[in-house]
Amino acid sequence: MPIPGNLLTTAMAVMPHKNVDRALSMALSLDIPFWPQLPLYSYYEDMYVQASEHFPGIMLDMEKRTLRFSTEKFMSEVEEAMNHFEEPEYFDISNIYSVVYHRFLDMDLSKRAAIRGQLEGPISFGFNVVNENDRPILFDDTVRPFLYEFMARRINVQLLRLKKRNPNAFMFVDEPGLQYLFSAMSGYNDVDAHADMEMFFGMIDRPRGVHLCGNPDWDFLLSLDLDILSLDVYSNGEIFASYAKAISRFLDRGGVLVWGMVPTNFEPFEKEDMDSMAARLEEIWKTLGKSGIDREFLLSRSLISPATCCLVNPDGEKTVEKAFGMVTALSRRLREENGLEG
Repeated sequence: MPIPGNLLTTAMAVMPHKNVDRALSMALSLDIPFWPQLPLYSYYEDMYVQASEHFPGIMLDMEKRTLRFSTEKFMSEVEEAMNHFEEPEYFDISNIYSVVYHRFLDMDLSKRAAIRGQLEGPISFGFNVVNENDRPILFDDTVRPFLYEFMARRINVQLLRLKKRNPNAFMFVDEPGLQYLFSAMSGYNDVDAHADMEMFFGMIDRPRGVHLCGNPDWDFLLSLDLDILSLDVYSNGEIFASYAKAISRFLDRGGVLVWGMVPTNFEPFEKEDMDSMAARLEEIWKTLGKSGIDREFLLSRSLISPATCCLVNPDGEKTVEKAFGMVTALSRRLREENGLEG
């Protein structure tokens, strides 16, 4: 099983650190490490900026820390970009766009249960990047198909590099924008969006999955051909548990769930402790058990993580680091209580 379960630990990639070594140390403290994204260290380390490398039409202003799109520039550059489609290195993340990624790839990660990478997904990238008319490029019927294929190629190239460091590597497609998909879009209904996302994941090598911190249409998301789904269960657990039938189908297909339970924001973290977070998870799992999902099977297909990433705490990286430590402690406790091997 390329993606392990049994309540091992991982986390999402965006971290508030300005010190690369410290951020990597924290990522490596978890069972399934990843390469951190550090936008406070450099704007190039921002998840949207990293995804934008070589994308035609992009206008990146490092001084103002802005990322925009020009339709005219896209039309003039798209043919040149397509000429590079058979060059894997064109779609990889360069040293300029991530120091951290290349430091991670230089490490010996072969003995880890798995390792993980990530890239911003087409929905979120397409919502966040706007053209000269302040219109998201996801709405552009010309740009959107290119966007899906471009990001799929980027994900595949990164996954291949990670698998050379560890055969159990897998990828998160970060999609915070999925929760806004239908409320914000015009002329792009759920049927078209689902077909596009199925096509997108069909272009991505396995194992592949989605991470998001919001509250989307869970039926829509769980029906996609994913191997792993990472979510903020701390905020959305009660709603998520109400989709037991879709969750059951996802697990039966071999899917893995990442239960984001430990808050990384200062105020909610200070209100919680080990007992309260363990109890919240237990309540969700009991609810799913009452709906017919076998507990032992569920936990064998589960990982534990922080609830979200966080860049805005008044104490910088301190609460985030405490949350990482709590994730490890919570995982150890729950594995012991449920007789699971590490």
